[in-house]
Amino acid sequence: MNWPTSPGRYSFAELPQTEPSADTDEAHSNMAARPPRFVFFVVFCITIGGLLFGYDTGVISGALVVIKDEWDLNSTQQEFIVGGTTLGAIVGGLFSGYFADRWGRRTITFLSSLVFILGALIMTFSKHYSVLIGGRVVVGLAVGAASMVVPIYIGELAPKEFRGRLVTLNVLAITGGQLIAYLVSWGLADVHDGWRWMFAISAFPAAIQLCCLPWLPESPRVLIQRGQDERAHNILRRIYGNKVPESAVDDELESMRRSMRTETAASYRDLLRTVNFKPLIVACMLQLMQQFSGFNTAMYYSATILKMAGFSSTKSATQFSIAIAATNMLMTIVAISIIDRFGRRKLLLISFTGMIIGLILLGIAFIFIVGLVKITKDTCGEYIKCGACALDDRCNWSPGSMVCAPKSSTLYTDLTDNCEPVNGRDKAGTWLALASLIFYVALYAVGLGNVPWLVQSEIFAQGIRSRAGSIATATNWVSNFVVSVTFLTMTLHITASGTFWLYAGILLLGLVFVFFMVPETKGLKLEDVQRLFVGTGLPYRRRQAVSRKNSQSSSAVGSRSTSGEIANAQLLRGSQE
Repeated sequence: MNWPTSPGRYSFAELPQTEPSADTDEAHSNMAARPPRFVFFVVFCITIGGLLFGYDTGVISGALVVIKDEWDLNSTQQEFIVGGTTLGAIVGGLFSGYFADRWGRRTITFLSSLVFILGALIMTFSKHYSVLIGGRVVVGLAVGAASMVVPIYIGELAPKEFRGRLVTLNVLAITGGQLIAYLVSWGLADVHDGWRWMFAISAFPAAIQLCCLPWLPESPRVLIQRGQDERAHNILRRIYGNKVPESAVDDELESMRRSMRTETAASYRDLLRTVNFKPLIVACMLQLMQQFSGFNTAMYYSATILKMAGFSSTKSATQFSIAIAATNMLMTIVAISIIDRFGRRKLLLISFTGMIIGLILLGIAFIFIVGLVKITKDTCGEYIKCGACALDDRCNWSPGSMVCAPKSSTLYTDLTDNCEPVNGRDKAGTWLALASLIFYVALYAVGLGNVPWLVQSEIFAQGIRSRAGSIATATNWVSNFVVSVTFLTMTLHITASGTFWLYAGILLLGLVFVFFMVPETKGLKLEDVQRLFVGTGLPYRRRQAVSRKNSQSSSAVGSRSTSGEIANAQLLRGSQE
């Protein structure tokens, strides 16, 4: 049984011939420019879930500033309001995979829209702290479900030539949702009951998604699993457009059928099989690294950095959040434009390397701003730098006397939480911090911010994709929770600079993992990606080995085997390991 010439050569299916047919060449040519408008409509409707994900996780920063004063909340109560969504997302992400396999991707999208609306209404009309917490948890369930199902849904519908760009549009929607949330928070900050409107606004995109659902198709792969081949064929025809030959669509459908005939994974236990466990480790590690990179916790110091630049505390927090969200969104657009040309693996290697450099520089900058001090002083007077003083919630800085004093002190009339740079060293540290943080965010957005979601949607076999995706998504949210509750403790014990350098060290380990364990998946059909994890070799070498074997076998004549058959045979053998 001979291998085809190249694993990523054909547009829609690996045809039976050893050389591509004229129909396949024509299909590739027709799809080279752009997919049909129907695909963009479908992706737009699905990624509303990503926008809601971004909005609901971002809006709380602005709403909490008002709520904590209105309801006189202590720091623990504030943490529960913020953490409620994370806890809900852990549950939603973990269990949505099971139901996505049973009920389909479209049904889970429908249910998550309803839950988004329900959570928005609970938060908007909440009169008590416990009710608000409940609304945050309900929204978290929808956020977790959306973060799991949206990348898989788009990945299964998208033509492989555009899969990277189309799945990454979901990350663009997330960053766009965060940016909208910061702008809405800024605009409603001084409006009476403005925080209620912040929550209420999130119901409108969910309502739009509900209106789109009658026109959203189910994943063709899910329909084939249900034996609805004719419906799957019709959806593939709409996805590829009328310019693509009928034979190319038929071959794609047959490739999916062959793949599913050889798949035996149907439960969480099947994830322990070697052929499924390898990609599961990759997906979970990438999601773990996304959170342990310190991206979200780096944002914790945003207000302090702009205080050093001379902005007031409230204004600095809002402006910096908007600037970071805009940078994140802009670089996500860059990632969309290059991800199918550069590839997932290369962008990850670049992203990890750049983020390590950014974190090292950020740590150095904070030596200038704060110094290598632990924020554990018994009295405010022990702090000798304004930056360190401002990090302690008990203290304010006196610019005239150059001392740190308790906020309640009456000895100084110029106490402030705004740190003006007073010398060249402070100014250098301030601008180095700003520049390194922007650089860090940009490199995060171009790679680690989006590639884990894309790779997660590609590397699993159809029968186990949702279940494996739910575990990887839950890993993301659990690690998010762990990092958020340990960050302040680490700054107390190893200083702010030490914390950033610790994250840099974790990313260095992640860089090694990506180099050896993450293969390149661009240009491959979903049915062909899994064979990169078959065998005992390192996954990143598998594509090179497959390419060499394909080249050696391409001269053989008379083979009628497709790469899908070969891949499925390997997967079947590998599943027995």
